[in-house]
Amino acid sequence: MKLNVLTGEIVGAAIEVHRELGGPGLMEEIYESAMVYELRLRGLAVEQQVAVPVLYKGHNIKKPHYLDLLVEGRVIVELKAVEKCSKIFESQLLTYLRLA
Repeated sequence: MKLNVLTGEIVGAAIEVHRELGGPGLMEEIYESAMVYELRLRGLAVEQQVAVPVLYKGHNIKKPHYLDLLVEGRVIVELKAVEKCSKIFESQLLTYLRLA
């Protein structure tokens, strides 16, 4: 599946979850479970809470970082249940991409 088609499916799934559950208002874990269900309904492979090791000067830090969702092994989805996006969320996602 081409990347733009895949990301279109992911955005469509997010819109559907928002239509059904509204938001914000629920805990992120609930939206995450709904997203996983919706993405799987669309025939996509989804992994939840994927551990990504954090290395510091070649040393594996004890606690790994966890990606919310990894779709088709290609797209990281970081879920937020907030009213307004913050610049820190963008920085956070860029860091996740670098680590992964």
